[in-house]
Amino acid sequence: MGWDTDGTRRRLRDAALTEFAARGFDGTTVAAIATRSGVNKERLYSYFGDKQGLWDLVLTTELERLAAGVELTGVGLDDIGEFAGATYDYHAEHPELSRLLQWEGLQTGPPTQVDVRTRHYREKVARVADAQRHGFIDPEIDPALLLFTLIALAAWWQTVPQLAEMITGSGADDRAAREARRRFVVEAARRIAAPAGS
Repeated sequence: MGWDTDGTRRRLRDAALTEFAARGFDGTTVAAIATRSGVNKERLYSYFGDKQGLWDLVLTTELERLAAGVELTGVGLDDIGEFAGATYDYHAEHPELSRLLQWEGLQTGPPTQVDVRTRHYREKVARVADAQRHGFIDPEIDPALLLFTLIALAAWWQTVPQLAEMITGSGADDRAAREARRRFVVEAARRIAAPAGS
């Protein structure tokens, strides 16, 4: 009987996602990932090199899933509100991504794949600027500041759910509150980005 290499890698990656989201890089041990996955530590080292290699893979994979998930909605920057709504939806369905990004921000040293990620975001800024040239977005707004604001508007609900609950009185599991928050994100993004007189 042969090894299910893909299945083993997936189990290790999924276990690492759960552990890293809960405890961060420094608080997570290889032993905890191995125990959660049901795979021995030697396999982890064999497949990923070390804990850092697995952290980099987990975070990169989650960011790629975010980019693909928002793009799959077919929403473009001609409707900045729905773009923010799609981003909100993804973060609401995958709260571990916000946790990973928070943990990354607490670490010393450069972020994971900083050059690749910077290029990705610069391309998004260029797309915002293009939408401004086409009249969809207020041309007076700095496109980089707008992009950051939209990401914060969409993701902060999952990044600090305890604060959201204290302020609004509703928890992350409240379906009606989640839908109301999404509507707010969409409308707020539209108002922030609306060209003057629209």
